[in-house]
Amino acid sequence: MTELLRRVDRAAGGLAVDLGLYVVAAVFAGVTAVTSTLLPHRAWGAVAAWGYAAAALAVLVLWVLRRRDPGTPARALIAWITWAAVAGLPLIIQAVQRASGRTDRAQEEVVVVEHMGESLLHTGTPYLSRSEIAAIPLDERLLGYRPYQPGMSIFGLPRAIAGDYWWTDARIWFAITTVLALAAAVTLLRPSPSRVRAIQAATVLPVTALTLATGGDDIPVLALCLLALALAATGRYGWSGAAVGAAAACKLFALPVVAVLAVLAIRNGRWRRFLPPAIGLPLLALLPPLLVNPDALIENVLRFPLGHGLVTSPAQSPFPGYLISQSLPGGRVIAAGLLAAAAAVIGLLLLRRSPRTAGTAALFCGWGLLAAILLMPTTRFGYLLYPAALLLWAPALRKDTATTAPRHDTALYRQ
Repeated sequence: MTELLRRVDRAAGGLAVDLGLYVVAAVFAGVTAVTSTLLPHRAWGAVAAWGYAAAALAVLVLWVLRRRDPGTPARALIAWITWAAVAGLPLIIQAVQRASGRTDRAQEEVVVVEHMGESLLHTGTPYLSRSEIAAIPLDERLLGYRPYQPGMSIFGLPRAIAGDYWWTDARIWFAITTVLALAAAVTLLRPSPSRVRAIQAATVLPVTALTLATGGDDIPVLALCLLALALAATGRYGWSGAAVGAAAACKLFALPVVAVLAVLAIRNGRWRRFLPPAIGLPLLALLPPLLVNPDALIENVLRFPLGHGLVTSPAQSPFPGYLISQSLPGGRVIAAGLLAAAAAVIGLLLLRRSPRTAGTAALFCGWGLLAAILLMPTTRFGYLLYPAALLLWAPALRKDTATTAPRHDTALYRQ
């Protein structure tokens, strides 16, 4: 099966899968533009469909001109340009329209992050207390909850400080952080077919491009995790800890990556460099909210995601965990038990067969997050971007980056 997948991936020098990806993505974007009930998604699809179609045409031209060797740089260039067309361009269009008064050009999480920045600027904590949320009108109460880690509020500060402009839209700053993190990560990967797939997974997959253009808060977290894996693959464990620590300071989804990379660092004797920033940055981010109003932090980060808030989370995609929690007696307890069992199995495997390379660590992260997303009582379809990117990132890490760390850097980490 693995050999068959490898042959399919390499067909026509990788162009066959490239063409299929862009054609399917163009169809998905077109259908989204016509049928989605979310107006930001429809706006994304109307622009992205043309970008994906142009990418498919470019792949066809490359296939005709270079039948035997399409060239890895050319395929990578198409991916980067496509990302700009299907994520960057729709994002800017929606940000400009929103700044001009359109209220249907951003998902709710964008507004929530900007509110976090405003609260942080004026009160010292990005969170509202339970009583403050209760005082909000019922139909707006959901926006009072900020179920992210405190670091996410940084992306809301530009709008809180400068006002309502297109460039203060939180998505713009999500995108800037993502570009910087991915550019740094990709420079650590040697040119190869695996690197092209890694780039595509992090940029042009419809679930990734759509998320960045319309909501975006998951994308910089994912990009920082991918950067952390690339840094670990090249022996830069101190910087790896800083990257994944920054991700965990923004969103809890990065914590499994912290745990897996911590095991990798301990196994390789690099934990003294990795652990302080990986654990210290999330804890440091929690300090101001804990000092200002600890109950508000607990209400937003723990009670609300666990279903004990004043309103219900809208994250209700029909995955097994959600269906079990809704359709069986005691379903929420059963789903939680299955999630805990899956975590225990993955934890046991992590300890007994701990990863030796960053590529193996990426596989642990990808499969672990996939299991968690499928079994969580409340989750979103868009969260699948995490396992998709991590699993497709693994081959590039495993094969292409093992010897790229500077010798003096490696020696330093061994001390």
